[in-house]
Amino acid sequence: MSLPSYKEIDKLTTVVEIEQEIFILQKNLFDLRIKKSTSQTVKPHLFVHAKRRIAHLKFKKAVLLKATN
Repeated sequence: MSLPSYKEIDKLTTVVEIEQEIFILQKNLFDLRIKKSTSQTVKPHLFVHAKRRIAHLKFKKAVLLKATN
């Protein structure tokens, strides 16, 4: 499974959509951490994918906010 690319974020055009997506990903990361701490099976690459997507979304959000000011 390949890493998520920045091009996938182009469909998100408003800050609200980006914040919602960040919230969902942070919730998923939390769930993954809970599964890891309770010794359930977790695919480690999912942590990397979620963190990378959050970083992309935060960058896109900063760009949108800078463009509006």
